[in-house]
Amino acid sequence: MCLSYCINLFLKPIAKQINMRIQKHIPNFITLLNLFCGCVALVYLANSNFLMAFSMVCLGIFFDFFDGFFARLLKVSSPLGLQLDSLADMVTSGVVPGFMMYKLLCNPNFFGSESLFPYAGFIITLGACYRLANFNIDTRQTDSFIGLPTPANALFFLALPLISEAFSNDNFTGIIFNKFVLLGLAFLSAYIMNAEIPLFSLKIKSFDMKDNKLAIIFVGLSAIIIGFFQFLGIALVIVFYVLLSVIFNLTKKKMDNNA
Repeated sequence: MCLSYCINLFLKPIAKQINMRIQKHIPNFITLLNLFCGCVALVYLANSNFLMAFSMVCLGIFFDFFDGFFARLLKVSSPLGLQLDSLADMVTSGVVPGFMMYKLLCNPNFFGSESLFPYAGFIITLGACYRLANFNIDTRQTDSFIGLPTPANALFFLALPLISEAFSNDNFTGIIFNKFVLLGLAFLSAYIMNAEIPLFSLKIKSFDMKDNKLAIIFVGLSAIIIGFFQFLGIALVIVFYVLLSVIFNLTKKKMDNNA
């Protein structure tokens, strides 16, 4: 009995310490899975497998969604986790969409094989890099976002070639997949990611339905839009996200002024 008590007394603190160390690294491991997905997406893009590249980015964003959630749940948030999260996002939501735009602009019917214009697609990557660096030092973005989040921006561009495949006989794609429209979208995205536009956060911070009401409504409506429009719906959802955020903030500001 005494021996058992001594063993428990000795092993309990060690087991607790080991458990705490494991828990500390769970969110970081999830973040690294996001980074891994981004690396794999780049390989698929290099081989022009747009569907698999899109799928890997979606999986990476899924991991990005939950790393912070588990960090808060396990109470192991750290400055290292914050930096690691941005570095992973830089690949999955920064380099990947920039490379995607480069691939789209490499169409020989656009600028020719020797043109340098396709490299302008990497303006998306530069814009994402600036946003992620600014996000880490901007104390205003703890509960919401200012400017379009890089994952949303990445989904928009990764969906473009899939929209082209789904609507190959539609004049709509002829308008969107114009070299000047693509360049305009690339520069516009770099601006919107860093613009002073308040956008609501979709990250789960608690299990309280009231705290997540707007996010739940948005996810429900987004599912309907994507179900109806498929890949085109993804691009529409990103636009809807920006518009809904603007409407929500204007309404909130009006209510605060009237209070």
